[in-house]
Amino acid sequence: MSVDDKEMILEVAEPPRKKQTTFCGTGFPISNAFIVVNEFCERFSYYGMKAVLVIYFKNFLQWDENLSTAIYHAFVSLCYFTPILGAIIADSWLGKFRTIAYLSIVYAIGQIVTAISAIPVIGSKGGDSGSGDDPVNHFNDDLPLHVGLTILGLILIALGTGGIKPCVSAFGGDQFEDDQQELRKSFFSFFYLSINAGSLISTFITPILRGQKCWGEDCFFMAFGIPSLLMIVAVVVFISGTSMYKKNPPGGNIIVELVRCIGFALKNRFHYRSSEYPKRDHWLDWAKEKYRYRTITEVKMVLHVLFLYLPLPMFWALFDQQGSRWTFQATRMNGDFGSVQIMPDQMQTVNPIFIVIFIPIMDTIVYPLIAKCGIDFTPLRRMTAGMLLASLAFVAAALVEVALVSSETKFPTGSQVQLRFINFGNTTANVTLGDCSREVDAQMINSLPCIMAMKNAPKHVTMQFATNERSCDIDLKGGMPYTLLIRDTDDIPCNLIQDVNKKPDMGEDLVRFISNLDIPVKVMVDSEDYHSLKPFNATEFNHFTKGRRTMAVYYKDKNFTEPLEVQFGAVYSILLTSSSDDGNVNMTRIVDVQPNSVHLALQIPQYLIITIAELLFSITGLEFSYSQAPASMKSVLQAGWLLTVAFGDLIVLIVAEAETIQQQWAEFLLFAALLFVVSFVFAGMSYSYQYISPEDVEIELQAYEEEEEEKRKYSRHVDLDGASYSEKSIDLPPPYSSIVTLRQTKL
Repeated sequence: MSVDDKEMILEVAEPPRKKQTTFCGTGFPISNAFIVVNEFCERFSYYGMKAVLVIYFKNFLQWDENLSTAIYHAFVSLCYFTPILGAIIADSWLGKFRTIAYLSIVYAIGQIVTAISAIPVIGSKGGDSGSGDDPVNHFNDDLPLHVGLTILGLILIALGTGGIKPCVSAFGGDQFEDDQQELRKSFFSFFYLSINAGSLISTFITPILRGQKCWGEDCFFMAFGIPSLLMIVAVVVFISGTSMYKKNPPGGNIIVELVRCIGFALKNRFHYRSSEYPKRDHWLDWAKEKYRYRTITEVKMVLHVLFLYLPLPMFWALFDQQGSRWTFQATRMNGDFGSVQIMPDQMQTVNPIFIVIFIPIMDTIVYPLIAKCGIDFTPLRRMTAGMLLASLAFVAAALVEVALVSSETKFPTGSQVQLRFINFGNTTANVTLGDCSREVDAQMINSLPCIMAMKNAPKHVTMQFATNERSCDIDLKGGMPYTLLIRDTDDIPCNLIQDVNKKPDMGEDLVRFISNLDIPVKVMVDSEDYHSLKPFNATEFNHFTKGRRTMAVYYKDKNFTEPLEVQFGAVYSILLTSSSDDGNVNMTRIVDVQPNSVHLALQIPQYLIITIAELLFSITGLEFSYSQAPASMKSVLQAGWLLTVAFGDLIVLIVAEAETIQQQWAEFLLFAALLFVVSFVFAGMSYSYQYISPEDVEIELQAYEEEEEEKRKYSRHVDLDGASYSEKSIDLPPPYSSIVTLRQTKL
């Protein structure tokens, strides 16, 4: 059966089209309301989960920053590989509606699995067996169940979000008739507004949900659970509109057709590689034995643009680090904006806010002003400028990183140990530990700790007080800081307590109490109960956010309170001592780790620069791609564009896993340098690029097809005197010959 016959059967078999139901008299098909709401909920779900994902990896799964960054970008990369699969399934098998419905269910299951993985009381993470190496961590490091559920959930999410990505907007466009072009354009405006609204709101809200406490730690379950709920709503809303949708049957996938055409050309060229066969103008011309001239010409046009895509992944390698490296950078900064406290993972909202602000500025002011100056700011030049600006944004990020490194507390590394002393005795003590000697006043802490290599660290400590001498043995581990409590009594003259060996994450504060009282006491900070604190001992560290707190100590039937002001990222020890005169409890605050001093506002310039870079690069790149592609191949270029994002995230994954660069500022400069070089490579490639008008090419193709039709019309067999004569070629007059010449010149 011929293709034309099949099309005719489809047309005959198609039932009479129902009259469209419009939305509130606007002319929009009511089915589009379901699609827009679905897209809002789906984008809320995706960006909300993604906003806190890298923090979840580090704080909950206890991965280091390099592994967290690598897995984060592996997930994002997979999300941009799977749209190819979704497009093929929709166009070649299930159709857009069923593809969206089925993969949305997979998507929702993935979100639910990820939310379940964030419940700390399931599996091995429920055991409160804390290792002694990290006083802040009360859970096991072995988290196979949580890791397995997380990876499973993320794979399902990637299949879902990527699979429906190429289908939803196209399905919304399918709801309009051919004569509703203006309404279709308005729909796409609302559609993309729903995308931005969903991503902006969720990126702001989910870090707040994450900051709540569940089971004594950050509530990642809620941060993932609300996006899961929104995804379930998205599925229900979309399926609810089933009876109202206009559903076009699958019509074949152009991506598959393109791959087959290229494959056949390469196979044919290899088969006829011998010099006895005449050469052809282009290697794709070897596909003409099977494919139409139109198909081959359009594939040439697409490959012409795809060749320019080769350097583009480097841009996305930098751009997508907003959700990983830049977020980790923000966790070490001061987010105090007066009455507003900005969480580190909320800084990602700066990008969409700047986009909303600068799109009209660029379109109405910047681009027209450049044009008035006589500068030919072509799309490819805009993209080059965007790449250079993204490189500059990472230079700005490197400068912020240098400021952070210079302001941070130095911790012992490798085999180093650090030991400080708190003298709870009544007289000054001279403390000796090997070659290290310190004089510590009574009821005071020494400001200069002993720092020594582990192999040289003795275990015996002597303490010379005014009236007596005491000694004790201690056990130190490399890479850890310690505090040694000392006193001049006969029983237990010293007590070794472990300090933190890193700054608190997410700008939180750590507070503990150290007691020199004579009886056990109950200690609280606001509603946080430290339970009973024994004499000459210390509590564990508890987490707090910045703000003014109230300390309360219950001692000998009395309640003593004092205010406690905590800052971003600090560690405090509160010394409890008693005055012999009045029996009151004194609370002395000691800053073990200084608070974050570099303000989060310093990240705004890098976000501003990379946002302008995105406007120049991404929006312009999409417009350029669509302007250079024939109508039948636009989906191919969309797929190619998404693949550049996928490969860009793979670059970050490789660099993060290599772990060859120890300093983060140096890694930022590496990425900046790589993109700077790639920008000039792209500029060189685009310099020789010849812009093509698909409309002009379409006219040429139509002329060529008319020419071929004329040849077939006049080609005939004439039987003269029993001999067969075939008129194989006919010279046609202009304009056909000139058009074919023009076509050959351009392509």
